[in-house]
Formats: sequence, C-alpha cells, structure tokens
Amino acid sequence: MSVENPEADVEMTFFEHLAELRTRLIRSLLGLIPGVAVAWGFKEELLGAALAPLITAFEGAGFPTEIHFANPAAKVMAFLQISLIAGFLLASPWVFWQLWAFISPGLYRREKLMAIPFVLASTLCFAGGALFGHFIVFPMIFDTLINFGGEVPGIAVRPTLMIDEVMGFVIRLLLAFGAVFEVPVVVVFLAVAGIVDWKQLLSFGRYWAVIAALLAAVLTPPDVVSQLMMLGPMIGLYYLAVLIAYVLTMGRSNSEDDDGIVYER
Repeated sequence: MSVENPEADVEMTFFEHLAELRTRLIRSLLGLIPGVAVAWGFKEELLGAALAPLITAFEGAGFPTEIHFANPAAKVMAFLQISLIAGFLLASPWVFWQLWAFISPGLYRREKLMAIPFVLASTLCFAGGALFGHFIVFPMIFDTLINFGGEVPGIAVRPTLMIDEVMGFVIRLLLAFGAVFEVPVVVVFLAVAGIVDWKQLLSFGRYWAVIAALLAAVLTPPDVVSQLMMLGPMIGLYYLAVLIAYVLTMGRSNSEDDDGIVYER
C-alpha cells in the first residue's frame, strides 16, 4: 500500500507565473501563423462555406442571395476573420499543448500522463462544437431570422445584410459552440486530477443547468431555437462528462474505500 506524493515542484513566484504565461501565449500565437497562412490561401472557399447556411436561408425565403459592405476594407477583414478561425482550428493541437504545458507543472506524475489525451480531446471537442454550430445550428438560426422578412401591410420588408456584421455574428457563435463543447474536457480533467469527484459533479448538475441557461441566453440570438440548440448540448455534455469521470475514477474510489486512505492534493 502506497500513498501518492506530490511532485517535487519548484516554487514559482507570481511574476514567474506571469512570465511563463507570456511565453506560452507567444508560442501559441507563433503557432497560429502557419495555420492562418494556409487558410488565407483558401479564403474565398472558406468564406463561401461560412456563408452557406445564410445563402440557403435566402434561397428558401425567395430573397436575392447577396450580401453588402459599406466599408471598403470590410471584405478584406471578412477574409482575415475566417482565415484566423480556420487557422486556429489547424493550429489548435499546438495551442492546447501550450495550455497543457502551462498547467502541468502543478500536477502529479500520473496526471501528467494525460497530456496527449487532453490535447486530442480538446482539439476534437472544439472542432466538433464549431462544426455542430455550422452544420446543425446555423441553418436553423438563419432560416428562422431571415424568414421574419417578407410582406407586411403597406410595405415589403427585405433583409440587407452587411458582411462585417454577418461575419461577427458567425464567428462569435463558432467560438461559443467550440467553447461549450470543451465542457467534458474540463469536467473530466477536474475529476481525474482529484479536485472534485463524480458525486460532487452530479450534485452540481442542478446549478449547471441554471448556468447553462444563462450562458445560452447571452451567447445566442434572442430566439428560442438557437438558445435550445446551445442549452441542450451544454447539459448533455456535462452529464456525459460526469459518466466518463465516474468510469475513470471508479477504481480510485474503490481503492480509497478498501484501505481507508484519502489521497489529498
């Protein structure tokens, strides 16, 4: 019978932590450059793909498939924005690796073995959230909002959308759904690291439902469809993470019950 002891960490001052954070941020930004450069080469295709749900909504409502820009640089900025998002997706394994490198010095040896699973899971979850938003949620949102246009007594109401506003809307939701899908990674990491256990996570579920509802209301447009499409995954992924945490830490809990030792951080 043995008790796991903390690593022999070297104490770091507050400013040393800030310096380490700065180093990791710089390396993350440098890692984005190749991804953004590759994405820029496909900027027109990427912009067309980003706007595809809007184009479908225009066609379904019988409106001309066109988008406008008032600022001469607006189209260039739209290309840059979509290239940054695509570049981040390409470079996300490197970015998440830098995040892991920043937090790993405070972990036990066993927890440090989670590096590759953490990076892979974070990358797949973020990309999965962005794809879920684009292919599942965006068509519903644009179809709902665009169809508010049409005839009203005495006047025709037609959408005139500006590319900078549309791209700001699209990118905000892509990032929001990508972040939401990171919930399982965070929850499972907290459980495996021993910060919380699955029983505490299960008990916290009722509060998470309220938090998720507030986040969905803030991050999505003011329509019920988009809010529910974000709220549902947030709650479902949380309880999926609790189940995964239970499976991964079940052996540890049984060991603690058998020998009467609680392993503290």
